[in-house]
Amino acid sequence: MTILPAAAIAAQTDQTASRYDRTTIALHWLTAGLVVTLFLLAEGWGFVPRDIRKAGQSLHISLGILLAAVLVTRLLWRGSAGRRLPPANAGLLHWAASAAHLALYALLAAQATLGFLFRWAQGEPFQFFGLFDVPPAFAPDHDLAQTIGGLHDTVAWTIIALAGLHAAAALIHHYALRDGVLRRMLPG
Repeated sequence: MTILPAAAIAAQTDQTASRYDRTTIALHWLTAGLVVTLFLLAEGWGFVPRDIRKAGQSLHISLGILLAAVLVTRLLWRGSAGRRLPPANAGLLHWAASAAHLALYALLAAQATLGFLFRWAQGEPFQFFGLFDVPPAFAPDHDLAQTIGGLHDTVAWTIIALAGLHAAAALIHHYALRDGVLRRMLPG
């Protein structure tokens, strides 16, 4: 994430807006959809025949590469042209929300990195929707692949847990606090 001086952040904050811009909203929901889809694919391929599993793994890899690109785009957009809204809360709630957002960004970046490292360590080629190959960055290392695979799995579960808390907090804001926080990120 781009670190901007406080004056630049203040200049980007739109004190009159009640919603994020369309690009920010689209990137948010695209990220959420990709995360859930990637997680379900990975958790589900143990229950399907090998040929379907291979297709699911190829789709998982392509969607993972897409998630990495969306994440980079999202960070660049957030750091440059994305609309900033005033904090929805103050004090501990604001701190917790900021920490959760930062953790989600860090975990998503770690997960994308681990995905690439895992595939390279396995020594298996991978493609982006059959359009191009991602070249290997280093020689295969099957011991390293096991370690990275375990980390990739742990980070995935951590992302799902934290994203679940994020969604639950949004629903609490919407239904219990009725403060409009969820509507800031809803399309339409």
